Amino acid sequence: MKIKTAKLPGIGYKISMITAEDSMLVLIVHHNGKRDLYMFEDADNDEPDFYINLTADETREIGAQLLGAIYQPVDVDKAKMFRKQIQIEWIELSKESQLVGKTIGDSEIRPLTGATVIGIVKGEDLIATPDIDVVLQAGDVIIAIGKQEQIEELALLCGEGEHH
Repeated sequence: MKIKTAKLPGIGYKISMITAEDSMLVLIVHHNGKRDLYMFEDADNDEPDFYINLTADETREIGAQLLGAIYQPVDVDKAKMFRKQIQIEWIELSKESQLVGKTIGDSEIRPLTGATVIGIVKGEDLIATPDIDVVLQAGDVIIAIGKQEQIEELALLCGEGEHH
């Protein structure tokens, strides 16, 4: 992005921003704090395609939103890297498992394995983000998230349960 600035005697300051696609935004900041934002589809045009008046607060809010105040998109390359490292697994709890009859808190799944329980399927019921006082029973399917080795550790704790 190319940025040009110019003083406007008696008016204020002009900031022109030309994008890689050759569009242009022009912001005029008046001495009294008023702001005018102009959008030119083609930087060579004399007349703007769009124009809006903004208060100083509105201008700051737009700037904050452009910087990601509310929403930060995920870096696609990082997401691909994490997708390879993190997995979600459904692991059935066998009746031989040492976890049977224990609450999630007492079972210490996270400290022992590093995996995080994000849900439990009990028959026809799904408990999303279960509390630590939920009691684990044989046949429950634990939905967990973690790295492959953490999930493998949890599978060992769950016994010879079926992996889905």
